[in-house]
Amino acid sequence: MRNDQPNAKPTPIDSDRSVPQLKATSGAAMDRKVERKANPTKKIAIALSLLLAAGLVAFYLLDLGGGRTLTINQEKLAIAKVVKGTFEDFIPIRGRVTPLKTVYLDAVEGGRVEARLIEDGSIVEAGDLIAVLSNTSLQLDVTRNEAMVAEQLNNMRTIELQLERNRLQHKSDVLDMSYQIKRLGRQVKRQEELSNSGVVIQSQLDDAKDELDYFTDRRALSLESQASDASMQETQLAFLRASGAQLNKNVEIARKTLDALNLRAPVSGKLSGFDVEVGQSITRGGRLGQIDDPQNFKLRASIDEYYLGRVDIGQSAHFDKNKASYSLTVTKIFPNVKNGSFDVDLTFSSAAPKDIRRGQTIQSTLTLGDSSSALIVPNGAFFQDTGGNWIFVVTKDNRQAVKRSVSLGRRNSRYIEVLQGLEEGEQVITSPYSSFKEMDRLNLNSSD
Repeated sequence: MRNDQPNAKPTPIDSDRSVPQLKATSGAAMDRKVERKANPTKKIAIALSLLLAAGLVAFYLLDLGGGRTLTINQEKLAIAKVVKGTFEDFIPIRGRVTPLKTVYLDAVEGGRVEARLIEDGSIVEAGDLIAVLSNTSLQLDVTRNEAMVAEQLNNMRTIELQLERNRLQHKSDVLDMSYQIKRLGRQVKRQEELSNSGVVIQSQLDDAKDELDYFTDRRALSLESQASDASMQETQLAFLRASGAQLNKNVEIARKTLDALNLRAPVSGKLSGFDVEVGQSITRGGRLGQIDDPQNFKLRASIDEYYLGRVDIGQSAHFDKNKASYSLTVTKIFPNVKNGSFDVDLTFSSAAPKDIRRGQTIQSTLTLGDSSSALIVPNGAFFQDTGGNWIFVVTKDNRQAVKRSVSLGRRNSRYIEVLQGLEEGEQVITSPYSSFKEMDRLNLNSSD
């Protein structure tokens, strides 16, 4: 039967019915991009390759004993044996021949070079005039100071003269009063004799006595004043004389300063480094040159800073020249370290060779201590790489070299003293470690 009812309600859709069925029939779901799955076999192959490479590297660097290992050609290494022997505590040094004594020529006062009388390299005697300088300002200052000193000295002489006049005046006053006392004493005595006869009036006698007492007291006061003035005068005169002496010294110093413009040789010797020219301006304290002892020499040597604590004044050194041996003694140490070394001065214990010249270099040996029996290894470049803290020791089968901590002591140009860590007969690598010092073990092979 046909349902013609226009107002009929549509049949409701059940909520439990699956909505995805509608989506499954949509065109959008049918066009969705399907991703391709990665091939696991390829990833596994790559991982196995990397693991194999890492294993090869590990096998190359690590052996059964552990640590970092490197294979190296044994013929490229210097291998030496640890032996028991006599360690001679010395070091070779190279010294430069320098004059035993050097006196520097410095300008006490600056000025203009007016004359140059001696050429560089000449032999001079003490007191020889080398050059003449001029300084107008200094000359005016010296003249002004001399005038001021002369004025002060004149004032002091005036004071001294016044003090002397006062002393003489006191002496004259005392002398005059002594005369009056003596005269009045005789007068009183006569009047007393006449007063008994009634010839002299009593008032006249009293006046004479009073005058005598006056001069007596006045003389006593003058003597006291004279003594006080004499004491003060003596002190003041001593001060004036000391002041005058100091002023005279000041004048002498000013004159010496002016005379310093005439440059003279303070000692006899060879003039060197003297390159001033006429008309050149020299500053105060400027270095003009030096005078060297032409007959006596010393050596100045540079020593590695490693030995700074072991070099001391009085240590001996020696060198051979022309089949003769010469001894030297350390006389001065310069503790300032520059470029990894410090300087020392060595003087000849006896006569120096006659044919040495200034600037010549001489190879000598400096003794640091007594010889003693010890375990020793040859000195090599390995020490700079390890600092003497460790060394590569060759195994008994000569197939490997193992890093080992050691304690090394004194060293000279040929050997190093072994304190701990090595035994007699063991072999060690003494060549540079720069290419494998980060390794712990070396595999040794040969080209055969």
